[in-house]
Amino acid sequence: MAGLATASRNDKDRQAARNRELRRRQALVAGGVAAVVVLVFVAISALGGDDGSEDAVGTRGSTTSVPQTKAAPGLAPPTTAPFDGWVDPASSGLPWSSEVVGQITFRGNPTRTYYGLGPVPKAPEILWRYPESGGMCGQSAVGGKAKTWCGTGWTGQPSVWLEDGRTWVAFGAYDKNVHFMDAKDGSDILEPFAIGDIVKGSVTRDPDGYPLLYSGSRANFHVIAMDRPSGEPESLWELTAKAVSPTKWNDDWDGSPLVIDDYLFEGGENGQIHIVKLNRGYDADGKVTVDPKIVFNAPGWDAELTAALRGSGSRVDDVSIENSVAISGNTLYFTNSGGLVQGWDIAGLKDGVTPKRIFRFWTGDDTDASIVIDRQGFLYVAQEVERSSSSNRLSEVGQLIKLDPRKPDDPLVWSVEDPHGFWATPALYRGVLIAPTDSGRIVAVSQSTGEILWEKKLPGPTWSSPVVVDEVWVQGDCNGVLHGFDLSDPRVEPSELWNVQLEGCVESTPTVFQGQIFVGARGGAFYALGDSPKTTEPSTASSENKDRRG
Repeated sequence: MAGLATASRNDKDRQAARNRELRRRQALVAGGVAAVVVLVFVAISALGGDDGSEDAVGTRGSTTSVPQTKAAPGLAPPTTAPFDGWVDPASSGLPWSSEVVGQITFRGNPTRTYYGLGPVPKAPEILWRYPESGGMCGQSAVGGKAKTWCGTGWTGQPSVWLEDGRTWVAFGAYDKNVHFMDAKDGSDILEPFAIGDIVKGSVTRDPDGYPLLYSGSRANFHVIAMDRPSGEPESLWELTAKAVSPTKWNDDWDGSPLVIDDYLFEGGENGQIHIVKLNRGYDADGKVTVDPKIVFNAPGWDAELTAALRGSGSRVDDVSIENSVAISGNTLYFTNSGGLVQGWDIAGLKDGVTPKRIFRFWTGDDTDASIVIDRQGFLYVAQEVERSSSSNRLSEVGQLIKLDPRKPDDPLVWSVEDPHGFWATPALYRGVLIAPTDSGRIVAVSQSTGEILWEKKLPGPTWSSPVVVDEVWVQGDCNGVLHGFDLSDPRVEPSELWNVQLEGCVESTPTVFQGQIFVGARGGAFYALGDSPKTTEPSTASSENKDRRG
């Protein structure tokens, strides 16, 4: 922790430099500032889908209320007073940043519950394709054998944000590049950044306005500067899987990191959780700088998990962290390929207090989907079915699970079984949890009771995570079709509003932003969808500006 204390002493000077640079950048785009402020207000006014209560809209029949329990540190109930901690639980469902308007990390915020900014296209069509012909492909080894990968895969959600009067789109792809392009026409704003190997996960744009993008790959994890005069992105720092020890499994980085108060949180397929003090700033020329220090790391496995995996006949080294970490209150949550859900207390991190694990629950199987957290601090976990020899535990726990971390000895609230399990991260929307399964079965579950309200079948595997904006559920399937469903009443099976045929399985999660939908597919291309320019009327605000509490 000595490095943490030393780094923290310089924060005030770096913050002053950052503020000077932000004022300079704002002066350059003064004409667009008012519009950005309006968009920030619209985004924050929206309730983004998760209100933490099933009674947010008119419901049919009776519901079982979840008993309220005394909130543990970091799981305080929503309050109107300023939140003294890392992430206000009441912010679940809301956009992450007031500095950057956009969808800037996988599922939009630290609780992984924000889905985008409308309006959603009414009758979308393909506006542009990247590349114009051919595909983004690269070779990467699986089990020691070279394999060709094309397009974008799981989770692959692009970051989309407003900057200097234009909308940026950034994503990593299987051509071993991170791309930065203009949402208007798909042209490159910056040259593609060669990251060294294929990118499966979702990139994160810095939430505090620094011109930085954070992305892992099958090679290393990078902090990438986007403000170089050459127009070429530059890696300012690289994190390797062997930078910490002990490690297990491999050197991939699938998770979409979080950056809060100059700290970066990221899990790796090396099995470790990492917390990095970034020490962001600007140099004398106004260019962004970082001086990262790893201030905490810990294995995401323990002896009890290893014994459980050995007892079930599973590989004891398969404990990689492939999901994107989530934070609510002062607790950092993640799970791993061994099925170990855990919460770490980070309340004293800034003061040099070592994080401590305060919650542990074994689900029994590989869990790549990210943990979703509602406003009351309940956790929603979707796990796969890969360890048939662990069937006793899987049958006991189920595959779609609601947990109450305030009851560490008995946290299971409800569970739903599925013989194929889940890869996609579920979506919380007005009291309903929408969860696609590996087989293509989609289930809508009561957030309070775990009752299955309706089911829908799409061509599987459905690994693309559901996105709900403006009462429209956007979902990709493995026949290459992107669907829009009417979710005005989420407790009733939705009808289809539109569909668009793309090339290749849609494993990636789409991003909705101001009348466009951005998504890649395994056929090799990345797409922007929207209403035809000939029929689209100008719109200045999203219909998300509704009180979703009902």
